[in-house]
Amino acid sequence: MIQSLRLLNFRCFSSLSLEFPAEGVILIGENAQGKTSLLEAVCTLIRLHSPRTNRFNTLTKFSTPGFGIAADPWGQERKIQQTANGLKLKVDGEPRQSRTEYLSDGGLIVWMGNEDLSLIRGPGETRRHFLDFLGAQLDPKYRTAFTRYRRALKAKNLLLKEPKLRLPELIAYEEILIDHGTYLTETRRRLIEDLSPLVAAAQLDISGKNEALTLSYLPASGPSLKDSMLQARQREIATRQAVIGPHRDDVSIRLHGMPASDYASEGQQRTIALALKLAQGDLLHQRCARTPIYLLDDIFGELDPARRNALLNHLPKHAQKFITTTHLGWLESTEGISPLPVHQVSENSVRKL
Repeated sequence: MIQSLRLLNFRCFSSLSLEFPAEGVILIGENAQGKTSLLEAVCTLIRLHSPRTNRFNTLTKFSTPGFGIAADPWGQERKIQQTANGLKLKVDGEPRQSRTEYLSDGGLIVWMGNEDLSLIRGPGETRRHFLDFLGAQLDPKYRTAFTRYRRALKAKNLLLKEPKLRLPELIAYEEILIDHGTYLTETRRRLIEDLSPLVAAAQLDISGKNEALTLSYLPASGPSLKDSMLQARQREIATRQAVIGPHRDDVSIRLHGMPASDYASEGQQRTIALALKLAQGDLLHQRCARTPIYLLDDIFGELDPARRNALLNHLPKHAQKFITTTHLGWLESTEGISPLPVHQVSENSVRKL
């Protein structure tokens, strides 16, 4: 998938050039040495998205003017540069004028980390982000609708905070919100329908127990975004904040009919979080011609051998996997995974062991 990766002034790395085999690599090192940053670089290059920040300028090494990432995923030479003048994108040497154009023929990513527990325990924003990241990879129109909805939502909230109400402008922005928001809601609903059996199957594989796991989409707007927004207008004017729309939607995750956040044990919650990410990869694999790259950030130390082996056996055999870890003790009890090359990450450098 990725044979070579080159970084310039990215996070803690001044300059770095690495080569990887098709099956992937294990990155070992102490904390704060740059292991996660390497996974972040792959995700940023392929999806123009960092799981750790929403601001690209924070990815730049301290006291440098910008960063660069280059790699060859799926045989394409892709380069991104963050400069004082903004983000520059190239594919096979040709500039791409927008993020949408850059992503139109890009690759697929599944990111798995300990923070995935927040999918069960955390606020609705975490679960919405899970769906948005999946939806944007499956459907270019989803990312467009998401971007335009957010812009219109920001404008509406600014209007609601003004001392004098400008109703015609408010209505104009609401029409944009209804158009794109309805697309987001309907797409998310279908995603949950498609994910549900895959999550249940992955949860069974990992836990080895036939536990009833169900997902339900909970739109904040009810069946009609237009009607709900009209009914909430006076409340939004009074609170000076938009309270209706897909930015308030959520996903219900239940185990044996009970909320998993309240009634599932920590081990069950961790298993469900893994199942959600595995199902994400399964759906990407089913719908798209390309297998995702799997970025697994320091998760194996928290898993018992049975769940660890089940997770590795569930991953597509031919998928490229980048695995970070602080130790290799867990490998001794691991089954079903071909030996991966091990690279030591230390003091902002990487060497093959």
